[in-house]
Amino acid sequence: MRLDGFLDFFRLNAPWLTAGVLLTFMSSFGQTFFISLFAGEIRAEFGLSHGEWGGIYTLGTGVAAVIMVWAGGLTDLFRVRALAPVVLLMLAGASVWMATAQAAWMLPGVILALRFCGQGMTSHLAVVAMSRWFVKTRGRALSVALLGFAAGEALLPIIFVGLMPILGWRSLWMIAAGIALLGIPLLLLLLRHERTPQSMARENQTPGMDGRHWTRGQALRHPLFWLMVPALLGPAAFNTAFFFHQVHYAEIKGLAHIELVALFPVFTVMSLTAMIVFGWALDKVGTARLMPFFQLPMVAGFIAFSLATGTGGALLGLFFLAITTGGNSSLVNAFWAEFYGTKNLGSVKAMAAAVMVLGSAIGPGVTGALIDFGMGIETQYIGVALYFVFTSILMAIGIVRARPSLPVAA
Repeated sequence: MRLDGFLDFFRLNAPWLTAGVLLTFMSSFGQTFFISLFAGEIRAEFGLSHGEWGGIYTLGTGVAAVIMVWAGGLTDLFRVRALAPVVLLMLAGASVWMATAQAAWMLPGVILALRFCGQGMTSHLAVVAMSRWFVKTRGRALSVALLGFAAGEALLPIIFVGLMPILGWRSLWMIAAGIALLGIPLLLLLLRHERTPQSMARENQTPGMDGRHWTRGQALRHPLFWLMVPALLGPAAFNTAFFFHQVHYAEIKGLAHIELVALFPVFTVMSLTAMIVFGWALDKVGTARLMPFFQLPMVAGFIAFSLATGTGGALLGLFFLAITTGGNSSLVNAFWAEFYGTKNLGSVKAMAAAVMVLGSAIGPGVTGALIDFGMGIETQYIGVALYFVFTSILMAIGIVRARPSLPVAA
């Protein structure tokens, strides 16, 4: 992909692409990497054990996944310009709720609101919009929009952890609310010419398998969706679990926590690079040829995490983790549009988003419970590696069977 061609692409589509970046960045306030920055302060404030805090997180995230099944379909009924400001307003409200919560019983509701509005709807809006607005350049559009995730991961932890001793954790959540509110007028400015899904030009609606636009009910009755479910759960569950238990992992590996955290910016850069490469590749060859293989690096990654004896082994694990993380960002989001069409993309992808949110709820809870029951994280990670062998086989079976029914253009 030539740099001048990429720059021309961005220049011609700057408002829509920037809106995607803005939405994915704003989703940071409901992502695990951001919420976990305050875990120590929240546990101390409300007298929670690790298990109690993990249970609250799992409960709130699990309910958010259920709500996503219904709410995600709203992207088929309302344009992003109308729906996204409401979601950002709700995300700001959830941040204020976290800042002002006075009792532990409030926390499941707070986590539910943050996870639903942030990880759930804000990121869902961004990827559905990119998948719908762009066809031949869908991979590049998704890669650009998802830069907001990388920016959030790279910048927000450093900034907010640095400010925490000065301002306190509650004030920082008020700042997060303010940032979410500032995003609303900027988004409205960027999308002042955005089109509604119903009024899109005919050529911007691309069909999926069998040359038709699949409804959610039809997708759920097709075996491909269910063969994809374990692959959707996996990265959400076990990426989240790795970062959620990062302190414990550092302890058993004899690393200072800061030594492990110092590797995370490298992970962000590597996953960003992988995301761009996969975005370019899917525009060239389509998702069908790439999907069966993109989770295999996770096998190597979790084996490396299990066997690591120092920072080198952990870095190797993060390298392989980053490859699949980048592919997961670009490929999976494009997959739904390519195989199921774009007309009902919001409701179809809402199911996938719900599965991924559910995975991010299950991962920390299951791995934490297994630690409590005496199964060490190193042993668990060997099992996780085998799980990704399983998901890759299922994807290969489903896609090989479904690929002949794709439109010729795909």
